[in-house]
Amino acid sequence: MAKPDDFRFKDFTGTEKARIVLLAARMGWRGMAGPEVDISDLKRKAERIEKNAERRKNKQ
Repeated sequence: MAKPDDFRFKDFTGTEKARIVLLAARMGWRGMAGPEVDISDLKRKAERIEKNAERRKNKQ
């Protein structure tokens, strides 16, 4: 049985899902440039979206 604090992709809004997918694509694109390319800024943006979605879910 799922725990109440489980967080899944279905908990995101449509806009958040689209933004996460686009950020993942951008991370992949940068990753093709080589391991020395920094993608930490994109990771932070994705984490911020996840944090906001989790905060909204826990309010309910």
